[in-house]
This record gives sequence, structure tokens and C-alpha cells, in this order.
Amino acid sequence: MKILVGISHPKHVYMFKNIIKLLEAKGHEFKVIAVEKEITTYLLEQFNIPYELIGKNQPTMLMKILNLPIWEYRTLKIANEFKPDIFIGQAEPHFAHISALLNKPFIVCEDTEIAKKLHRFVLPFADAIITPNCYKDDLGKKHVRFKGFFELAYLHPGNFEPNILVLDDLGISRNDKYVIIRFVSWHAHHDVGQRGMNLEEIKKGIEELKKYARVFITSESTLPNEFKKYELEISPVKMHDILYYASLYLGEGGTMAAEAGILGTPSIYLSSLAGILGNFEELENKYGLMYSYSETVMALERALDLIQNDRAKQNWKLKRQKLFEDTIDVNKFLIDYIENINNSKLLNGYHE
Repeated sequence: MKILVGISHPKHVYMFKNIIKLLEAKGHEFKVIAVEKEITTYLLEQFNIPYELIGKNQPTMLMKILNLPIWEYRTLKIANEFKPDIFIGQAEPHFAHISALLNKPFIVCEDTEIAKKLHRFVLPFADAIITPNCYKDDLGKKHVRFKGFFELAYLHPGNFEPNILVLDDLGISRNDKYVIIRFVSWHAHHDVGQRGMNLEEIKKGIEELKKYARVFITSESTLPNEFKKYELEISPVKMHDILYYASLYLGEGGTMAAEAGILGTPSIYLSSLAGILGNFEELENKYGLMYSYSETVMALERALDLIQNDRAKQNWKLKRQKLFEDTIDVNKFLIDYIENINNSKLLNGYHE
């Protein structure tokens, strides 16, 4: 089987890297079509995944729309050469339209309910829409739910082994506490009108957090000068190792907040999107692996409580075991679905 994979976000690289390796071992062929966003192509190269680049992520909705015909033309050209049997990716308009034009199945992997404008252009063309069980919306007969989260495809203990040597890179001893703070660029299609941290309040909060831990900041955009001394300067490939050993995550990045919680690190998501997405609600309310706040002051109060709690990290490691007990092997599930895409029973809602 020939499989065309769409990747337009760093998370997608991690989501599909193990699936690509496992399916290639079974004799399937892959081609990755990438849209550059932040470190997407850097990660593909670090993981030795060949790709064809069709463009860069655009910061405004207008620019995204104007670029779509170019991305679709380039996708069509690559697809005509590769002749895929199936397309798979997140809600990618260029994949949706070209797969339909070529009459090939398109599997959408989705976990962002608020991307409704994008979904209107993509989901009608999908053959299956795969989401976590906790996805809030009912997407109809094409909707396929699974017990788990896409992050488990790369962060489950069977798929990820942390490297403690990353602490040497940070200049941290094994008994030292450190906090990761994350800023995002707010350029995603669903970020329009949203907000995150109040910079003045965060500045004060950092001064308080420094009394108990080292503080590192990672950002999608250029940091203001007053924060540059905290900037995390390390290979992005080591980010999950850093999150695993951190004492606390506090950030605007929802993906990284979920990753931190799943890795067993106390996690605080600070965004006006707090309380909207099903995967974050489940990680918070069912498993207690993260907190979500829309106000900076409340998030900082929680952060200070957690960083002073010497048992918090141990508690999170215990709580994540419940998550692993309740969820499936996400890679195996997706591989089974891809290989059986023509089974009509699967297309009518396959649950595991």
C-alpha cells in the first residue's frame, strides 16, 4: 500500500513517526508532504523522515486562503507521481480536496473541536474522522473514536524512554527543581481572537517561582528582552526529555500542556481556550494530570502551590498509570485502521 502523509505541525511529526516506521517494516510505502511551521522540517530531518515541502504556514487567515491553491497544485503534482492508495493527516484542506479529486480515501486524525471553520472545508471530503473518545462533537457516520490520545502514539512508555543526560545540557542536578514556561505565536487558524498570558503578571510570577526552582522559557516567537535570560537553548528533539524531568509546566501551548501531564509532570494550561477542548478536560477532570485557566493570576497561584509541593511530581507519576490502564495502543489502532480502510464496518464507527 502507498500512503501519503500530511504534516503541517511539529506534533504531527511525532504522531506519525512511529506509524511510518512500523508500516514501512510491513512493506508499505510512504511519502510525506510537509508545510513548514516552527520546527516541523527540522524534526523530520532529525528523525530521518524524507519529505517534500509545499510551503510555509501563514500567520493570517487571508494568507492561508491565498496559499491554498498553491499547496493544492503542489500536492496534486506529488500525488500524481507517487500514486497513493490512501491519504492521512490532520484536517488539511489540500489533502481533503486532492484526495477527493483523485477518488482516494482520506483519513483525518483530529482532536481540536474549535477548528469548525476549517472543518467545513475538510471533513465533508474525509472517509473517516478519527478522534479520541473524549471529543465533544458528534461528527456523524464517518466519526471513529478510540480510547486514548494522539500524544500516546509517541509518549506512552512503550514509545518513549527519557534520557536523563538532558539535565547535564541544562546544567541541572538530579535533585534540582525547574519550571518550563511556554509562549505560543497565536497564528493557528483557531487562535483568532484568543489570548494567553499577561506578560506583566508572568514577569512577577517568574520572580516568585525563582525562589523555588530554575525557570526556563520556550517560545514560538521572539521573546521580549526581559525574558531572554530564561530562554531555553537546546535541541527541540530533547523537549520531551526536558518535560519529563521538569517539576512543572506552565504555558499557552495546549499540546505541550497535554504532553507534560502524560509524561507525569504537573501541568498548567493558560489560555482563553481553557475548558473548551475535550482532550484537555478529560486529562484534567478524569485523570488529574493538568489544570486549565484563562486568567494568569489564578494559573500562577496554582503554579506556586505545585512547585512548593515536594510530592507533586510523585503524585503525577502515579496518576498517569491510570491513564495507561484505560487507553489502547494508539499506533496499533491507527495501523489496523489504515490497513483495513476498505472494510465498510470500520467506516461506520469503529470503537476499541
